[in-house]
Amino acid sequence: MNIPRPKRTRQRAAAKAVRPGLSDEALTGAEEACGYRFKDKSLLVRGLTHPSAVSAAESLQHANQRLEFLGDRVLNLVIAERLIDRRRNETEGELAPRLNRLVKKGACAEAFRFTGLNRFLLMSDNELSSGGRERESTLGDACEAVIAAIYLDGGLGAARKFIEKGWAPQFNSGPAETKDPKTLLQELVQGQGYPLPEYVVTSRSGPDHAPVYEVEVRIAPHGHAAATGASKRDAERHAAARMLEQLKGNT
Repeated sequence: MNIPRPKRTRQRAAAKAVRPGLSDEALTGAEEACGYRFKDKSLLVRGLTHPSAVSAAESLQHANQRLEFLGDRVLNLVIAERLIDRRRNETEGELAPRLNRLVKKGACAEAFRFTGLNRFLLMSDNELSSGGRERESTLGDACEAVIAAIYLDGGLGAARKFIEKGWAPQFNSGPAETKDPKTLLQELVQGQGYPLPEYVVTSRSGPDHAPVYEVEVRIAPHGHAAATGASKRDAERHAAARMLEQLKGNT
């Protein structure tokens, strides 16, 4: 004779079974953004799962914090290897600031946006509404977690390929070009005595898991420039870069 479980027990079991996940379409998109096909796709989902998306009891096993811890170490190793290989005439004192610049949270967030993985980040509605998908610390942590997921699934070589892809713009930029385009634009117009740039979202399209924002930056009396991105921050940066090109073309 089967004895039914108490209602509260059934409710707990049902709640436990509900965990964040990606649709097949989104999972394929995330793998394409990584440039790596996972054998164990649950590792990728975990790497993209912010702690807010799961209960406190399940955070240790299903959120990305522990992966972030490992990914930070893998990233430091790969960047250090790259610097040793490509900066053969530099001393430790010269290499150290380069390493610090490339492994800091902002650099990780920049790489995460560049690959487009920020579109697939899983988080609670509250975290999402408070701007979590654009928060630098959140994106940086998730990037480190994805590095760890790739490392665990495919080894150091696979992780290295992802880092080479995600950090490509930062590897190719000189020290004077490492500032965010929005910062460079603001400094330029302030130096000329003009009002600060104004950023306006002119449209939003695409599905929830892969939105496309169009943003216009306006500077009186220089006019405006528009660009798109996977987040408002991304679109603002692209618009700022386009405005910088326009201003340089007018000088």
